[in-house]
Amino acid sequence: MKWKFAKYALMVVAFGMVVGTADAQTRKKTTRKTTAAKQKTSAKKTQANVADANLGVAKQDTMIVKAPPKKDPIKMDTIRKSLRNDNAIEMNLVKDRTPLAYENIREDDAIYREKVWREIDIREKVNLPFRYKADEDNGNQRFIAILLNTIKSGEVTAFDASIDDRFTTPMTLDQIGSKLAGSCDTVMVPDTEKDPTLSKGIMKESVVCEEFNMDDITKFRVKEEWVFDKESSRMYVRILGIAPVKTYFDKVTGKEIGSAPIFWVYYPDMRPALAKYEVYNGKNYGARMSWEELFESRFFGSYIVKSTLDNPYDLYLKQYVKDDVLRLLEGNEIKNTIFNYEQDLWSY
Repeated sequence: MKWKFAKYALMVVAFGMVVGTADAQTRKKTTRKTTAAKQKTSAKKTQANVADANLGVAKQDTMIVKAPPKKDPIKMDTIRKSLRNDNAIEMNLVKDRTPLAYENIREDDAIYREKVWREIDIREKVNLPFRYKADEDNGNQRFIAILLNTIKSGEVTAFDASIDDRFTTPMTLDQIGSKLAGSCDTVMVPDTEKDPTLSKGIMKESVVCEEFNMDDITKFRVKEEWVFDKESSRMYVRILGIAPVKTYFDKVTGKEIGSAPIFWVYYPDMRPALAKYEVYNGKNYGARMSWEELFESRFFGSYIVKSTLDNPYDLYLKQYVKDDVLRLLEGNEIKNTIFNYEQDLWSY
């Protein structure tokens, strides 16, 4: 019995030693895993901090290296606004002025309709307000500057005049700027770096770009329609579009080659903007009108260049009347024909 009891005791002691050894090994493995996991986490945090630092440096470098500012395609002088009221009175009526709505004309009542294209030469004395060069808080007061400012602000849309005059193809500011200023040419100029004294005759190529000058625009083309309303028994004229006309000259001889409109602006869209600009009047300062009133009252001088009256081939007058004087007489004949149509309907 004693030997059996001793045998059992030795077995219990051996089993306890085995369990203790396994438990110690498990604890060591867990400790090693925990330490390795901590080391990996610390390494990841270190890499993340380095990446954040690199990203911060990259952001800082990106902020330092700035892209060059985009060139303004329609470059005009910057008008500084007055910090005080530059008038003896408050000019609030001009800012709040809105054009009157057109009277509705039913399609069935329009028994007579003719379209007319005419040109306004701002070099004529009656059209000198179109060239008024003063600067005010709302910009330069030349009519071409008013047109360009309304286009740049997004109030109206410019349409490509080289395609048609029916307002079908909008233009971008870059396209307008290229047509206004023209293209760039490569010319040969003296190389002052290699030849400071200009004695060797060394030349180099230089790119010269034309700059837009608002005074180069001396004509505006107006598209309008004359409509006789039988319901009110009167003739109406509605302006449809306005286009600045650029004159082209030969670079060698300086002679005029021809002229062409640059872009068309739909006049009904522009009426609210024109109502906020006053027209220069050097004779009566107490009765200054807006540009919208000037066009509606037809206080401008012009001559007809095209019409739909007896014109089945859709030609301009200069295409079949070569003499300048005869062309003016033909335009007056078109005007009298439209005027006489209304007068002939009355009986006395």
